[in-house]
Amino acid sequence: MGIRILKGGMYTTVQDLGRTGYQSQGFPVAGVMDVRSFKIANLLLDNPENEAVLEFTLIGPTLEFTSATIVAITGGDFQPEVNGEPAPMYTALYMNKGDILKFKSARTGSRGYIAFSSYLDIPVVMGSRCTNTKSGIGGFKGRKLQAGDYINFRIKRRYLPFFLSRKLELDEFDQEEAEIRVIMGPQDDMFSRQGIETFLNSEYTVTSDFDRMGCRLEGPFIAQKETSDIISDGTVFGSVQVPSHGKPIILLADRQTTGGYAKIATVASVDIPKVVQRKTDHKIRFRAITVEEAQELYLKEVQELDGMRRIIHQPCKEVLECRLVAKRLRKLFE
Repeated sequence: MGIRILKGGMYTTVQDLGRTGYQSQGFPVAGVMDVRSFKIANLLLDNPENEAVLEFTLIGPTLEFTSATIVAITGGDFQPEVNGEPAPMYTALYMNKGDILKFKSARTGSRGYIAFSSYLDIPVVMGSRCTNTKSGIGGFKGRKLQAGDYINFRIKRRYLPFFLSRKLELDEFDQEEAEIRVIMGPQDDMFSRQGIETFLNSEYTVTSDFDRMGCRLEGPFIAQKETSDIISDGTVFGSVQVPSHGKPIILLADRQTTGGYAKIATVASVDIPKVVQRKTDHKIRFRAITVEEAQELYLKEVQELDGMRRIIHQPCKEVLECRLVAKRLRKLFE
């Protein structure tokens, strides 16, 4: 009762919100790259908010279901197919025993997510089911998935109320240029006035040096006052480091716990999905906002997710219309 991996895709791992509380011991938080897509996938299935999913990059996996379950696919558009037929994303999708779910390369975005109503049977390690491939802990044997792997389900859950209402609008990630909002600091005082202006008024290009640890950008040199070297201190998801070469690096889910380069800014949490869904050669521009503005953006996103939850828990409009037509027909023939 579970899923068999027929093809692992380019980089498919088990992820949740991450392994918190261990950074002081050198263990990165890890977890999903696109928290918004992750939360929507679980929301569509009424899963616990932190239930583990499969995250895949650029080329999706091929899965065989050995028992019935319900899935939700979010993130970039990987053109999913079930038994060779196109399948919808951002909707609850019933999978029968023997069904084959496969993906093509990403049409938009670069990362996709699959949530399961029956929950993946993955052991909890240090409070999380997420995979950290650098240290080889968590997830499925501490590594990315490959052909021949098999993951059991923890429960049998094949029914969800309001099933036909469980569909939401797709998040699109196909724009080649994205504005990324940042909070300046904590070491922006180590950069010259010209360096700050360059950072906030220039276009940067995503390079091929882009993985779960960070995204290296190419663009104009960001001038420092003297040096960008600091005594190593803590990093967070979205820290923008600028080494001595003057090109920004955005630290992501598998980032090191500490770093010795000055951090000119930190990406607002609501815009991190824009970063992690970029592709090589896509463009990025930075815009400074205040902490209060970032907090307001976060609260708006929380409200948006609550609104999605209300939408999927209402009777389907099409079903109500069909019932109304049937009722009128009955009256005609009475």
